Amino acid sequence: MGRVKLTISGLSTGQSSGSYTLILSEEQGKRKLPIVIGSFEAQAIAIEIEKIAPFRPMTHDLFVNFCKAFDIIVHEVVIFNLHEGVFHAKLICEQLGEIREIDARTSDAIAIAVRFKCPIFTFSEIMDIAGIDLNEDEEEDIDEEEDIDEEIDIDELMLEAEIDIEVGANSKKSNSPNFSKFSLQQLTELLEKAIEQEEYSFAVQIRDEINKRTK
Repeated sequence: MGRVKLTISGLSTGQSSGSYTLILSEEQGKRKLPIVIGSFEAQAIAIEIEKIAPFRPMTHDLFVNFCKAFDIIVHEVVIFNLHEGVFHAKLICEQLGEIREIDARTSDAIAIAVRFKCPIFTFSEIMDIAGIDLNEDEEEDIDEEEDIDEEIDIDELMLEAEIDIEVGANSKKSNSPNFSKFSLQQLTELLEKAIEQEEYSFAVQIRDEINKRTK
């Protein structure tokens, strides 16, 4: 079976509540491999891609720290099977010269891959079955910069520049928070608060707003 190298090209909200679609693109080709994942795993992938430092180590960060403590290296992730609509993956690891394969959920495997900066592979047979060619409109919908941010809860009072209200409490849903009423100092304070309370997707949006104002 021929191996196909994949790269992460986007995250978009799924059709069902709490689900997200991870879009993997073949490095040498135009096909995309969409994989439905949960919100926690989507957040874990997003914060690593966006280089948001969590206040405390998340589960996948703990796994990486554990591996490094015991001299375990994750060389690559392989999506090796598709059974009844479910993708199966494995981690190819090395410890003291011994290679081991560890079964894993695909979403977890990719969250670990981005932390180890290791390649992601699948097989041509899987791409033939599940790979799709996205048209231009669909590609715009999964723009990497915009779709990496999951839908988040935003405090209604916080949108009125109340920085001291708990992030996420008594909130309403919004995809595009209005930061125009916030000063740069308020945004900086809000970013620190979002990271402290582990609202990482919201932190990404705040960080992007700060970057736009300071360029």
